[in-house]
Amino acid sequence: MAHQRKLGRTADQRKALLRNQVTNLIWYGRIETTEAKAKEVRRVAERLITLAIKEYDNTVSVQKETHNDKGQLMTLDLVNDAPSKLHARRQIMSYLYDIKEVKKADENKAEYKERTKDNRHPVVEKLFREIAPKYKTSKTNGGYTRIYKLGPRRGDAAEMVVLELV
Repeated sequence: MAHQRKLGRTADQRKALLRNQVTNLIWYGRIETTEAKAKEVRRVAERLITLAIKEYDNTVSVQKETHNDKGQLMTLDLVNDAPSKLHARRQIMSYLYDIKEVKKADENKAEYKERTKDNRHPVVEKLFREIAPKYKTSKTNGGYTRIYKLGPRRGDAAEMVVLELV
């Protein structure tokens, strides 16, 4: 018995397709695709969301002593990711594609650069800052996605579905 659906593609095409669809699911919250693809995307997306939920609160407070420009000793309180959270973040970044944030209509180039300068991987940041806290409070393990059937696609009669984050 196979462990995943082949989806009629070679391995590299299948991996790229799944990475793209999981990235879009996390970024937009819902995608429309075929039923077989949606079931595979669901498996991967739920694993990534579970990893983000487990490491969401895992931070370390650090006190750092430094000298300011006047030569005075200052103590800074910093909150950093714990090593396990950093590892989880890097694992997720290695799987998801990088999506650039869209420039707003009333925003000039300088404002856009200022807004997006710290956000190198916005999909991962969205996963850790918005999605993980939302599901952290729920009592269930898994079940972060929902599939709605739309009916057959015109042309090849493939069963179309909407896959969305609950």
